[in-house]
Amino acid sequence: MRILGTVRGQWRAFGVVWLIVAFAAVFAAGQVAKREAEGDALRQARAATALHAAVLRSELERHRSLPMVLAQDPDIQALLRDANPSAVDRLNRKLEGLARETRAAVIYALDTDGLALAASNWREPISFVGSDYRFRPYFHEAMRDGQASFFALGTVSNRPGLYLAKRVTDANGRALGVIVAKVEFDALEADWRASGEPTYVTDGDGVVLITTVSKWRFHTTGELGADRRRRLAVDQTAGRADLSTLPFDALTPGMISLSRDVPSDTYARVSAPIPELGWSLHLLQPAGTTITRAVLSARVLALLSVALLAGLTGVLLRRRQRAHARAVEEEAARAELERQIDLRTIELRTANDRLSHEIDERKRLEKNRQDLHDELIQANKLATLGQIAAGVAHEINQPVAAIRTHADTAGVYLQRSDADAAARQLSRIGELTERVGAITDELRAFSRKTRSGPVAVSVEAAIDGALMLAGARLRERGVTLERTPGQPDLMVKAERNRLEQVVLNLLQNAIEAVEGVPSPRILISVETKGRKVVVSVADNGPGLSETVRDRLFTPFTTDKPDGLGLGLVISRDIVAGFGGELVHDDAGPGATFRIILPGAK
Repeated sequence: MRILGTVRGQWRAFGVVWLIVAFAAVFAAGQVAKREAEGDALRQARAATALHAAVLRSELERHRSLPMVLAQDPDIQALLRDANPSAVDRLNRKLEGLARETRAAVIYALDTDGLALAASNWREPISFVGSDYRFRPYFHEAMRDGQASFFALGTVSNRPGLYLAKRVTDANGRALGVIVAKVEFDALEADWRASGEPTYVTDGDGVVLITTVSKWRFHTTGELGADRRRRLAVDQTAGRADLSTLPFDALTPGMISLSRDVPSDTYARVSAPIPELGWSLHLLQPAGTTITRAVLSARVLALLSVALLAGLTGVLLRRRQRAHARAVEEEAARAELERQIDLRTIELRTANDRLSHEIDERKRLEKNRQDLHDELIQANKLATLGQIAAGVAHEINQPVAAIRTHADTAGVYLQRSDADAAARQLSRIGELTERVGAITDELRAFSRKTRSGPVAVSVEAAIDGALMLAGARLRERGVTLERTPGQPDLMVKAERNRLEQVVLNLLQNAIEAVEGVPSPRILISVETKGRKVVVSVADNGPGLSETVRDRLFTPFTTDKPDGLGLGLVISRDIVAGFGGELVHDDAGPGATFRIILPGAK
């Protein structure tokens, strides 16, 4: 019962919380959607306003140049100087054609008293010819300042339009009168009206001049002062319009509602300046329906999202209640699992100890194998030294005997007090001693047990060392040695003594291979192939037998009666340790072995 009461309390709290969350989410989603929809409407309105303003500026620029050009016309100047009937008739017809071509509402010329002498509408009942316009502000401003612009209702046509006036002067700068062009915006208003976006243009006082809603013309965006109202009445700018304010109710910034004249709705209002005339263009973007739909969609989506989250939370709550009911069983299972884990951990620890022991044993065996390999290489060195020992001893005995002879000779010269002759003998002794030292140094370096990583080694130096040790045997066997011109700066990645051991092994094998061959010859060459350096040792002996060639680098494979068959195997392992290869080439007569090593920069 206690658990049942707790469950019921949880569900009651769950329902209350999610009702509050649903109300808050629906309200917040509606507000956010409303702000976003208003922002979208304002952005669309700005784009449309910029387009409308560009069209209006283009229309104004097209007509503003007309009075300036006409002020220079000789016919107009002549008429204003002498208004004879023939000149009036000629100018009336000329202005009529110009108005038709430029799509101006009317073009007319005023004398210095404001009387219209000629006009493009001279044929019409509402002809301006003979009318007095001295009361119009644009006449006085043009006479005073040279040019003027003024928007008003026509006193004769009662049609609104923009009057663009320019003073006409003679060659001496004397004022002759004023030329005026009236521009009406009916076509522009019709184009704007077709877009479905209420648009209007106001002057600096907020009076509506151009509009897609005809009822708004000469209304104001705010209250006008008494002076401004009186001036508008005197100028007859707005006719009998009451100059009341526009039917706008401000909402949020940039958003308004209309109370009459157009379908009631919420609009985004955006303005753009027309600095040429001090005007402002205003555009109303319908946004009420869009905002309502956006708010409704956002609220429905928020409600669905809350319902979904509430459902998921309810499922989680139900699972939590079930999980709580299974807690005791899981605790027992957890204890059993921990026990099993402890047992398994002990087994894994035992296996790990056994594996560590095996790894240590493998490392020890690997070290023993490497030590055995190094001992085998050293034994091969010593065996090679044993083979060349007799020749090296002969090389040393000759200088030693010569040293004894020169020493005795030097003693005789000293008894005779012939110091110069004795010095020559001692100098010769020094040269022979250096030769013996070079041979013994090479023997000592070659026999040293070394092991290091590959470094930059001179190929020519390694070959020179091997030839110093094998030179005596070559001369003893009468073998002709041919060697290609060397490159002293050619370096490879190797270890000096071991590379020298490989070259010496190949020389020893070549010397034995040419034994009994007429004109025995050995060729040593060095060449580069890309990033590789190839050292070749070739002889003109009988070559390798087919049996030996098939198993050449297999241990204990040899065709020598007293050979072990390990020299080439050891040499190949040494070269492989440098990252290179030792290969046999049986393309030509005799045997050719190539040492291929990576070059060192």
